[in-house]
Parts: sequence; C-alpha cells; structure tokens
Amino acid sequence: MRSPQRTTPISPTPSISPASSGMSGDRSLVRDASLVWLASGIVGVSFGAVSVAGGLPLWVPVLMSVLVYAGSAQFSAVGVLLAGGGPVAAAATGLLLNTRTAAFGLAVAEILGTGRAARFLGAHLVTDETVAFALAQSDPVRQRRAFWISGLGLFAVWNIGVLAGALAGSALGDTARYGLDAAFPAVLVALVLPALRADAAVRRCALVGAALALAVTPAVPAGVPVLVALAGLFLHRGPAARKEASA
Repeated sequence: MRSPQRTTPISPTPSISPASSGMSGDRSLVRDASLVWLASGIVGVSFGAVSVAGGLPLWVPVLMSVLVYAGSAQFSAVGVLLAGGGPVAAAATGLLLNTRTAAFGLAVAEILGTGRAARFLGAHLVTDETVAFALAQSDPVRQRRAFWISGLGLFAVWNIGVLAGALAGSALGDTARYGLDAAFPAVLVALVLPALRADAAVRRCALVGAALALAVTPAVPAGVPVLVALAGLFLHRGPAARKEASA
C-alpha cells in the first residue's frame, strides 16, 4: 500500500496591509516634520525670553502662544507693547501680519475635510510651515496626514518652547546673536524647492513675488512684503492659468 505523498505547505506571501503602510508613512512624515519642529522650538524659546526680559508678565507670551499662535504676529505685537503701544495697536499689527494666512487657508481647505471641528482646529493650526509641508506631499491622503502631524506637533513644540524661554528670562533673548532667526527661512526654502524644480509656472510666480517683496521691503513694515508678494503672485498666476487651460 502506497503511503500518501507528503507535501510541504506553501506559506502565503506576506502582504502589506493599508494600516501598516499608513504607519510607515506617518513615521516618515514625523521624521521630516521634526526639522520644522526643532526650528519652531528654538524660535519659541527666543520669543518667550524676549517677552519676559522686556518686562511682560510670564503669562502674556504663554497665553498669546496658545490663543493667537502666529510667530511673526506675536513678535510684532510684543514689540509694539514693549515700545509703549497699547493692546489695540499690538492686536492691529498682529492681524495685519497674519492676513496672509487667509490665502493659506484656502490652499488647504480641501485637505482639512468638511467637519466643523476639523475645520475649526485646522484653521488654528494653519501656518507657513504646516501649509508648505502639507502641499509638498504627493497625494491628498498624505497631504492630510502631513498637515495634522506637522500642525499638531508644531503647536505643541512652539508652546513648550515659549514656556521654556519665558522661564529662562533674558538669557536667550537675542535670536540674531545665535543666528536662530535664519532657522525658519532655511526650512521653508528646503520645503518649497521640490515644487520650484518641478513646475516652471511656479518658478515664474515665485520670482515675481520675490521681486515685489524685495522692492517694497525698505519702505513698509515687517510682514507687509509677504502680502505684496502674495498679491503679485495671484495677479501673475491668473493669466498664466488661463493660458494653460486654453492650450
């Protein structure tokens, strides 16, 4: 009687589940965003130290960072306060500098989703760095993850840095002394370079915006050149987009 032939079971080829793929993608986003978080924390320490060293109570920069959460606007508002200006003048300065985030909000509106809670929280997390990091991703799903990962991390690190700087007092107050004022521009340049290399229309718009910003910088307050550059970018991009659509 023949004994039954023994066969070796073939193990199925392991498949990568969407969950594991998502976790791997999230880890890569965290790794990439960590550079922005580091820069944010350093500048946050400086903001807290500048505010307290100038004579403001510790709670002012801490509460401002939680409720306002706008680096350049916060620096400008505190500068007005320390120069003797009132709260109204400080708030007006901050609002002027932060109007550019309206355009950023439009750019990421679809990324945030349709839920009210997501849009409300997402609007608070809209910054130059978060928007640039999200839009640099290759597909909508990764863009959404990038926005929330970078935005929540940036908010946490910024506020921790501000608190640490406020507690440290005036020891780290001067960012220019250590070259820390160049941290954010350097990170932003690294984020937008891929888009500039890939699209000639984007390069043209960026050059127009940069030229306008440089032209008005000597004559207007800090932050206004960004608004002028945005206006020039939209004016230049409009005809270019229509031309591409008709081609």
